Parts: sequence; C-alpha cells; structure tokens
Amino acid sequence: MAAEAQVVQDTVRWLERAVIGLNLCPFAKSVYGKGQIHYVVCSATGIAEVLRCLETELLALAALPAAERDTTLIMLRACLGDFLDFNDFLDESDALLESLELAGVLQVASFHPQFRFAGTGDDDVSNCTNRAPWPTLHLLREASLNRAVEAFPDAEAIFGRNVERLEALGAAGWTALDVGARALPQGGLPGEVALATGEDA
Repeated sequence: MAAEAQVVQDTVRWLERAVIGLNLCPFAKSVYGKGQIHYVVCSATGIAEVLRCLETELLALAALPAAERDTTLIMLRACLGDFLDFNDFLDESDALLESLELAGVLQVASFHPQFRFAGTGDDDVSNCTNRAPWPTLHLLREASLNRAVEAFPDAEAIFGRNVERLEALGAAGWTALDVGARALPQGGLPGEVALATGEDA
C-alpha cells in the first residue's frame, strides 16, 4: 500500500504543476498559498469506511473557520480505484451531505485518475481537467466558492478555457508534467494499484 506521505506528495505535486501551474482553477492558488488546504489520506477499503471518513471531515470542516481551513482534500489510497464505482459513490456522498444538513453549506467535488467525460475516449486530454493522482474527494465551502466566483469575471468560461489549454498542451505535454501517482507499480495505471496487499510501497 502506498505510504501516506507519498500520497500527499503526489497530490501536492499535482496541485502545484497542474491545478495551479496550468491555472485550471484560478481559486486554488490563494488557499494553497495561505496554507488553508487540509490533506487527509483515507485508508478505508470499503464504502462504509469511506463514508465514515467523509462524515468526519465534513463535520470538522464545518466546525472550523475558513481562515484556518478553507477546503479539504480526501485521497483514497485503497478504495474506489475504478472510476465507475467512484462515480456511483458520489450519490452516496451527496446523500450524506443532506443527512448531515450541510447541503448548501459544503459541497463535495471529485477528481479521479481515470476520470472520463461522457462521449470521450480514455486518451482524450480534456479528461485531465478532472484527473488527480489518487481518487479524491474535494470538500468545499459554498460561501468561499461563491465569493471566488463573484470576484472572477466569466467564471462560467473556466471549463472551456481549461479544455482549450489542455488540448494545446497535448497528451505528451500532460505526461511531461509528471503529475501521476509515484507509488504505482511498474506499468500500473492510476486507480488500479494493487492496494489490497496491505504492503507499503
């Protein structure tokens, strides 16, 4: 199993080189620079455990001031490596938000190393807008997001610009960024790591 420190390093490298470096999210640089991102490596191997981890982190984020912790990234190192399973799980994460009465206060965004938009091929570089080195649940504050959107002109155009930027970069350019999971076995694919062994990489 990948060491927790390596999972965090993989995620920070992706944030620095892709999310911030390519300006895929113009709101990320500020919270990153202020140290307001909380990183959690979840070692759960089943859905029920992932939901417990998610519940813990949602409640913790809601209880803290934004100046201390504005957003949380939960990296799953042993579960939901298959994108379709991960995508199905997002309905459960939304249901959890509702049950905690945090819908409208917090939201759960997601990234996955196998992310694929409907109607695209696996090798379509536009999918990289939502690809992270590990299956990741991104907990966001609605208030912070609304303020960021208000301060950013044409926020609706971000996605289109991101796709154009990645298409200009190309698959080779994305690969050159080296933002995949370092803990992968030789020839392994992100999200398909043999994590069930319980052995640290």
